[in-house]
Amino acid sequence: MATRVFSDEELEGLRSFPAIGRDELIRYFTLTPADEAFLRKFRRSQNVLGAAVQLSALPWLGFVPDDVPTAPPAAVGRLTRQLGLVAGDLAGYGAREQTRTDHLKEIADYLGWKQPKAIEHKELDEFLLARAMEHDSPSLLFRLGCEYLRSAKVIRPGVVTLLEKVASARTAAEQKTHARVAHLLTGERTRGLDHLLVVDPALRPTRLHWLATGPVQASPTSVGGEVEKLVFLRGLEAHSLDLSALPAERRRHLA
Repeated sequence: MATRVFSDEELEGLRSFPAIGRDELIRYFTLTPADEAFLRKFRRSQNVLGAAVQLSALPWLGFVPDDVPTAPPAAVGRLTRQLGLVAGDLAGYGAREQTRTDHLKEIADYLGWKQPKAIEHKELDEFLLARAMEHDSPSLLFRLGCEYLRSAKVIRPGVVTLLEKVASARTAAEQKTHARVAHLLTGERTRGLDHLLVVDPALRPTRLHWLATGPVQASPTSVGGEVEKLVFLRGLEAHSLDLSALPAERRRHLA
């Protein structure tokens, strides 16, 4: 499953409020006069404070966790001091999901953010594919996808949805990589590469394991072993392979 990139605990953390640092607290939880005027329209103290948390959390995280009252106490406290409210006013906010989502829509419009629609999903897919051609780490691709959405002011979709997009991008990147180097895979070269996965009786492990295992010490014997690997690779004409069609990071990953 795509979600197996993260543990259940990590997945829950990605859906929730993280700990907040002082710089983030000041940057994202400081209201402007225009913000305060916008928030007062929600009237009831509970709704004003709940909307304030959403207003601050969206630019901070790129999404708003469902359980708004679990926002970091320091963040809630900073907002209450600015709005002349008390932290207890937040209790129960969002119990009616429609209220919370209606507020988020108004807040997103106010901040210039948008929900991902067909065009945003397509652009995200293209971004992830481009990054997947350079990086194969699913956790890194997930983080880059989150950063991209924040920069585009697009509300992050659910964690599973984004992870599925990452998985699709990785699969597409593998296919695209193969298509770019397929002309290099002659019959003889393919057989040589397949043979790397066969256990060599003289070496005991596979040739691939032998090639990937570095020397354990600096000695004439170790140097001779590395030269032997170089000779073997030249026998496969590895030095003549032109992989310039692939991004440098993808070449490093393949290496």
